[in-house]
Amino acid sequence: MNKNKDVVSEDQSGALMADVARLAGVAISTVSRALANPGRVNEKTRAKINAAAKQLGYTPNAMARGLRVGKSNIIMIILPGSLYYGVSQIIPQVLQSINKSLIQGGYNLMIANLDRDEISERHILDLAFGGSVRGAIILSSKLPEVDGRSLANSGLPIVSMLLDMSDAGLQSVVTNDREAVRDVTAELIRLGHRRFFYLAGPEGNYHDVERYGGVLEALEAAGLPKESVHRSGGRLDYQHGFDIGVQAADDFAELAEKPTAVIATSDDMAISFVSRIKRAGLSIPDDLSVVSFDGSPVCEFSAPPLSTIEQPVEEMGRAAVELLLDAIGQKQNPVSVRTIIRSKLILRESIAPPKS
Repeated sequence: MNKNKDVVSEDQSGALMADVARLAGVAISTVSRALANPGRVNEKTRAKINAAAKQLGYTPNAMARGLRVGKSNIIMIILPGSLYYGVSQIIPQVLQSINKSLIQGGYNLMIANLDRDEISERHILDLAFGGSVRGAIILSSKLPEVDGRSLANSGLPIVSMLLDMSDAGLQSVVTNDREAVRDVTAELIRLGHRRFFYLAGPEGNYHDVERYGGVLEALEAAGLPKESVHRSGGRLDYQHGFDIGVQAADDFAELAEKPTAVIATSDDMAISFVSRIKRAGLSIPDDLSVVSFDGSPVCEFSAPPLSTIEQPVEEMGRAAVELLLDAIGQKQNPVSVRTIIRSKLILRESIAPPKS
């Protein structure tokens, strides 16, 4: 009976385990025990199994081994949707940083979804409640909840990244969106700009609320009315940044009194906006200053090179993993449930004082 149990729970590459067993001259169940619980197999037999595994190049499946000992070493990451965000490298960079930190901590990364429809939400919850993952990092989106089941009730350690859910008691790693946009708006005001054009993400979205709030705070601090900024967008998601920028260029053309500075809340928006504006005969930055948000590498090679607020994704990924592994290890909870990592303004040739 025990032998059957070991066979059922062996790795997905079961045939290869059988090859190891044949070469070592032992039962498959013995190989399984040697890999999962070495102390249950005598040293001589264990040495034969290790030698056979090395000769055959056998590597046990990490997830299956974790399930055998009752502790998965899989961390799932929950995406806000598709990996595609135009020129933005935020999601791939975040994944790379998280994956590197997890491997260093002895864990493996699983991408749980590439969409956030109901089927995907159910799949995420099945993973969470099914015991196949040890913890979760959720990117820039709210917790999945379907038919009364919520990720919040799964018992898994969870860290939110790029969305502040600290009010709900969830460890959150974010950047200083509001402060960063407030500072760049203040810099534009210092250069002499008084009329602004803001390219918005979806209305009510956390990032848009924070970034637009930064613009308004800078205007208030300078004694300028909130009417000094004209909003464009607010309907489409950040994944449609190019479309937002194109529509914004049309909106800009219809304004009787033209702004002199543009604040785009993603690099995609800024790039498509600048492309259309230049077709209309305007020059950047002579006629219009432009700054964007994200820090995509392509901004350096735009024409002109685009000023942008670079998100500290590598540092944020490391911080999120550290918080999650501390929670898994049941270390003492940090004093704050919100970790803020500062972004960086990269000034390039797309910003200049307005024409007098």
